[in-house]
Amino acid sequence: MQNLHHTDGLYALIRIFARINHCSMLNLLYVHWHVNPILFHIGSLEIRWYGLLFVSGFVIGWYLFKWFFTREKVDTKLMDPLLYTLLIATIVGARLGHCIFYQPDYYFGSWAGFWEIFMPWKGGLASHGGAIALLLAMWWFAVHYGRKNDFDFLWIMDRLCITVAFAGCMIRLGNLFNSEIYGDVTTLPWGFIFDLRGETEPKHPTQLYEALSYLLLGLALVWVYKYKLDKVHRGFFFGLFLLGCFGSRFLIEFIKEPQVEFEQTMALDMGQILSIPFILAGIGLLVYAAKAKKPAAVVHPQPVRKEPTHFARPLN
Repeated sequence: MQNLHHTDGLYALIRIFARINHCSMLNLLYVHWHVNPILFHIGSLEIRWYGLLFVSGFVIGWYLFKWFFTREKVDTKLMDPLLYTLLIATIVGARLGHCIFYQPDYYFGSWAGFWEIFMPWKGGLASHGGAIALLLAMWWFAVHYGRKNDFDFLWIMDRLCITVAFAGCMIRLGNLFNSEIYGDVTTLPWGFIFDLRGETEPKHPTQLYEALSYLLLGLALVWVYKYKLDKVHRGFFFGLFLLGCFGSRFLIEFIKEPQVEFEQTMALDMGQILSIPFILAGIGLLVYAAKAKKPAAVVHPQPVRKEPTHFARPLN
């Protein structure tokens, strides 16, 4: 009887040791993420990974638009006002989007919170707010510059969405360096333990999921633009982008942690609710492009050829 108890106890110890060893092996597969979000200092000024990656998105966009304009013979002098318009609209729209959609009680509930609206460096940018601001800004840009240069709102959006896909990839990588906007607990071996946030369990690196989806979407749009521009119609790029970008965002939100408290009681979080109109708009644009069949490329009017006159030459 004593030998039986001894054997049972030994078997229990072996099971416990095996379980601990198994957990240790799994932990080796997880990523302990504790990267400092500050890249370096210049005096009292902090240079952050997020800011560097944010700006890199605009640099990528600048070179892409230079290619678009050169290929389709649009005046490249428009690139400077386009860059300024995009920069202002992105920052203002994304900041207001966060304040209005996610924390209106804080930013509009007191003067101290209200003044923080004008301090984007304190954190809080919403991609949906940036998207709305970009739509309005590009509408103005197309009205102001497009008529003189043979393009319209849909033409500029078809090109802008390609650059936004790559910029979105860079911004989500910036979120990763900030250890923010990550997912729920996961048992998958590529889970990230965000040490700087005090996390002790591996979480879905949803920043990487979104960054990868935006990167693949951008590469697909570039391939279509380069090789199939004459096969698609105006509005196709923008429609496909809205469907792919916000469709993937909608799905990834299911495994994200709530960004604010009120989302915990909602069937869909705010990111998903705001994505639905963009997804529907993407489907509508694809249908419109297929029916309207307007050329995707700029169509410059041919110069009018002057016919030679038949008046008699003056006598000397």
